[in-house]
Amino acid sequence: MKKSHFIVAVLFCMTILSGCVDRKVIDDVNIATGIGIDKSGNQFLGSIMIPVFKPDKSFGNFTFVSKGNVIRDLVSEMQKKASQPIVSGSLDIALFGEDVAREGLIKTLDVFLRDPSVGARVQLAVVDGKAVDIFKGRYGDRGNSQYLTQLLEHNMNQQNLPITNLHRFLANFYKRGQDPYLPMLKKSNHNLVTITGLALFKDEKVVDILHENKMFYFKLLVDNHILGVVKVKEAHGESTVKSIGLKKKMRLIRRDPYTFSIKIKLKGDLTEHQERMLKEGEIRKVEKQLAKQIARECKMLIEDFQRKGIDPVGFGHFAKSRTRSFDFKKWNTEYKNAKFKVSADVHLIGHGVVE
Repeated sequence: MKKSHFIVAVLFCMTILSGCVDRKVIDDVNIATGIGIDKSGNQFLGSIMIPVFKPDKSFGNFTFVSKGNVIRDLVSEMQKKASQPIVSGSLDIALFGEDVAREGLIKTLDVFLRDPSVGARVQLAVVDGKAVDIFKGRYGDRGNSQYLTQLLEHNMNQQNLPITNLHRFLANFYKRGQDPYLPMLKKSNHNLVTITGLALFKDEKVVDILHENKMFYFKLLVDNHILGVVKVKEAHGESTVKSIGLKKKMRLIRRDPYTFSIKIKLKGDLTEHQERMLKEGEIRKVEKQLAKQIARECKMLIEDFQRKGIDPVGFGHFAKSRTRSFDFKKWNTEYKNAKFKVSADVHLIGHGVVE
């Protein structure tokens, strides 16, 4: 085939195929950027957040709300109220009231799994209160969806929130030997939302809430790369340390009973110290004190998870990967009797304003 004939054939195919695409003009649809699911009596209360683009280039927000007995019916009810179609291709965040999360999320998430337009990186969170109340606030100047997603991403990348999204939640849920977790949000006032902790799941149901002051230590256990902030108290006052690097090594050293060794090496910057400047020898004492604090708090967290029968760190999955003919039926009992040896080493390579 001559080159000119080939080009004509390609152009002809492109013309035919372009007519098969279901095109939507952005001004002719309602773009859903956030979805919330709450309980209202025996029914579900659904809310969808739509950004409103104003002529002066500022952002507003509009929320569609409906009730129903089936999750999929909620969107159909909202479509009846909308003057333009509601589309989900730009969904950024999904919020679930705590009462919904305590009953189970997988049937609710089935709506997301069956919609090819919903990306795996959609952020999920559990709400202390009602998701619809969070959507009806007004946050920042870029719209509520941007505020909420950036709130979560900033705290994952720079603070103490472990990395989560739809993909990670489902991976942990379907992975045998590890339970999922999600951020916990609460509306502070009309202009602010706060991360108050982590919702910890057993299978698909929330069974416990991890307080925000424990998130740094939990993040050490579940994330491979970490930026976070922690406070440490010692004889010379209170210091603030920002972690900038993490090396973690977990080993299975015995099987009867199961005994795990966890070694944590943390690099950080001493960003603040109470009252006065620290000398070189005093900085070494801060390192030792923080190392003891990390080892103690991480072990206490793990033992608390054992008592509650949850495994968000994934010790069961780790043990299975290193044990031939691993029996998950026995693991539930073996996990409760497992032993954990946690050690930490801290090196402060930057002393910030106290240097």
